[in-house]
Amino acid sequence: MVRYVDELQVAGKRVFIRVDFNVPLDDQHHVTDDTRIREALPTIQHVLAAGGKVILGSHLGRPKGADPALSLMPVAQRLSELLGRNHEVVLADDCTGDGVKKITRELKPGQVVLLENLRFHKEEEANDEAFAKELASLADVYVNDAFGTAHRAHASTAGMVPFVKEKAAGFLMRKELQYLGKVIREPERPFVAILGGAKVSDKIKVIENLLPRVDALLVGGAMAYTFLKVQGAEVGSSRVEADKLDLARRCLDAAARLGKEIVLPVDHVVGTEPTEKTATQDTPDRNIPAGWMGLDIGVKTRDLYRQHIRNARTVFWNGPMGLFEVEKFSAGTREVAQAMASNTQAVTVVGGGDSAAAANEMGYGMQMKHVSTGGGASLEFIEGRELPGVKALEGKGN
Repeated sequence: MVRYVDELQVAGKRVFIRVDFNVPLDDQHHVTDDTRIREALPTIQHVLAAGGKVILGSHLGRPKGADPALSLMPVAQRLSELLGRNHEVVLADDCTGDGVKKITRELKPGQVVLLENLRFHKEEEANDEAFAKELASLADVYVNDAFGTAHRAHASTAGMVPFVKEKAAGFLMRKELQYLGKVIREPERPFVAILGGAKVSDKIKVIENLLPRVDALLVGGAMAYTFLKVQGAEVGSSRVEADKLDLARRCLDAAARLGKEIVLPVDHVVGTEPTEKTATQDTPDRNIPAGWMGLDIGVKTRDLYRQHIRNARTVFWNGPMGLFEVEKFSAGTREVAQAMASNTQAVTVVGGGDSAAAANEMGYGMQMKHVSTGGGASLEFIEGRELPGVKALEGKGN
């Protein structure tokens, strides 16, 4: 059983909150998308309002050692703006050591300490016990609100937890577990899942875990061409995983045995190369001419998928329908997002990664019931795998 931060008494206590501030920066080191920072605010503000002393830990990027380009300074500045003038955000110059211990000991009410990038130390990803104990020594309470890293057994997500007196999940973690859990355990029906992206092999475990649960599985993106080839359709020069044809065939056979529908594109937008400059055409059916590659679902497929989404009461979406970052191949992804946003009766959940980025960029993110902040973590959860960052929070505090 996981406890949540509002079940703890945190007044006067040092509360280490593992957040996911792995946000994009531009060339001037400014935060270009502060979604993950905003999502962490309710937990941070709750601890501050309850009289707790906030210590934040996060990684940023994949540094090899202490890389100034991946300092959390821009994040500290943006967090300070979002929290407002009553809360000073102090960026520590490291995440362990005597200096950091002094700062955390002397924390005043209303102050927030953001530790420097945890991955500046290789011991973080190695889940080194000595490093984990160093982090744990800074706090009386541990709160994990970083769902995006919950699938990693790192020092700050799992290793330090047994060495802190009390532990809990934050509000963002609670929201993620509730919505994704509803998709897997108790979806309202009809339940439609939409999967896109490049590879069948990336989504095979998701497909296997969803098939017994869904009423229909809609497939788009390059992975659709592997399925279509298995069915004998002409796929031109579309991207196909030739070594995964048997895998795709097994999925189709499993769906047939279960009486579930895997819905594949019935037409396509095709080009001669995956660029903005390519010539394009719409195919009249599911077959793609020689020399052409499928780069988006076609008009008839969009209508078909929209109809499934409109009638659903639970919709889970992960993966774009085409090469959505190129404008002329973005319509399929946009119309799926639009259809989900328009179905206000359904529990609509976007499973992180490219689909979350697409939903937000296209202006539909706020109209979904939930957009996950964790791409890899959300997929592993939907696959039915145990997440180390969640497992570490289970049971009574130490």
